Amino acid sequence: MRRTAVRSGTGTAPGEPVPSPSPSAPGSGAGAAEQAPAAAAPALRLQTEFPFELPRGYVDEAGTVHRDGVMRLATARDELVPLRDIRVQENPAYLSVVLLGRVITRLGTLPLVHDGVVENMFASDLAFLQDFYRQINAEGHTRAAVECPHCAEPFEVELGGSRLGES
Repeated sequence: MRRTAVRSGTGTAPGEPVPSPSPSAPGSGAGAAEQAPAAAAPALRLQTEFPFELPRGYVDEAGTVHRDGVMRLATARDELVPLRDIRVQENPAYLSVVLLGRVITRLGTLPLVHDGVVENMFASDLAFLQDFYRQINAEGHTRAAVECPHCAEPFEVELGGSRLGES
């Protein structure tokens, strides 16, 4: 038995149950006509990787500067595993270094990104990545839907800074 509802663009608000299709009598044709738009609805895709560019760039042992990279969304495991790391237990500030080492999937031409790479970044790049991590893992924005008190027209406002580091 399936316990989760699939959103198919029915216009329901977040948190509302998605209506299930009603059974129709055989041969009535109503069921097929009602289900056709749902079958033709485009599948929603979740963006899980996000490109970034470091303000200064990571300098490797050969002197090459790596600035462009990709960070993926964090999983619960990504946030839990570092808590068992002895470095994090001894110094909780090290948590972000280990966590970022897990979720950065690409940085320039480096073959592998790990916590050792992150701990050798400039402080401004580390701060940028911490902010970027918070932004993409909090649904990518800090906007809120509001309504004009005069004309009742709905619009969105940015609660934090509109650029990284301004929140």
